[in-house]
Amino acid sequence: MKTNIQPFHLAIPVQDLEKCRTFYRDILNCEEGRSTEDWVDFNFFGHQLVIHVKEDFKPQRISNSVDGHNVPVPHFGVVLTWEDWNSLADRLKEANTKFEIEPCIRFKGKVGEQATMFFMDPENNALEFKAFKDIGQLFAK
Repeated sequence: MKTNIQPFHLAIPVQDLEKCRTFYRDILNCEEGRSTEDWVDFNFFGHQLVIHVKEDFKPQRISNSVDGHNVPVPHFGVVLTWEDWNSLADRLKEANTKFEIEPCIRFKGKVGEQATMFFMDPENNALEFKAFKDIGQLFAK
């Protein structure tokens, strides 16, 4: 597995810029970068996430069944270390985050076993954070 990866760039729509700015900055601890009155850049775990004001934004609620859970799609997130995943899960629980899928272990005892959790940002953009005890399982077949 390649360990020196280039950061991705993702831009997502939001209606309430300040509410989302607070969520990504204060709950997820993402460092804020450049901004205007219409958008904000964040260091999203080493990647560039931009939230853009789109006043008529109406997210669709779609899900797909995976390992007995209704997984929201589309979604985005980051693969964290096991320790960082647990710290984030604890921080989200302390912030009374409503989980779409509570922090759990998925594919237990199978190839690709992982810790995962799903939740929504304030504008209902779905996020998934996961971790592998064995990162070599990330792309295992």
